[in-house]
Amino acid sequence: VQLVESGGGVVQPGGSLRLSCAASGFTFSTYIMTWYRQAPGKERESVATVTGAGGRANYADSVKGRFTISRDDAKNTVYLQMNSLKPEDTAVYYCNANYYSISSVHTYWGQGTQVTVSS
Repeated sequence: VQLVESGGGVVQPGGSLRLSCAASGFTFSTYIMTWYRQAPGKERESVATVTGAGGRANYADSVKGRFTISRDDAKNTVYLQMNSLKPEDTAVYYCNANYYSISSVHTYWGQGTQVTVSS
């Protein structure tokens, strides 16, 4: 199983970045996909989640209207489009996959990608 994030970098306030998370080794379409982030000295927090079939999305209040999560099940990839970035968005962003059934829970994490918003 692998989750490989990409697309992080350094951007000025007000700029945009698009993160990607390529998945392999599991049935991607059946998993709930979530982007988390962790800033220095802070706990990891959920940023955006997209469900499987139907792809319903939910967002943290701090990113609503600025970030968009999407998934391409044909490519086994989830994306996070980040617009109007602020310095407080600076963090390591992690991709997470979750599958729930009556008998089991499966959770996978990527290695993270750094996003730095600075002038």
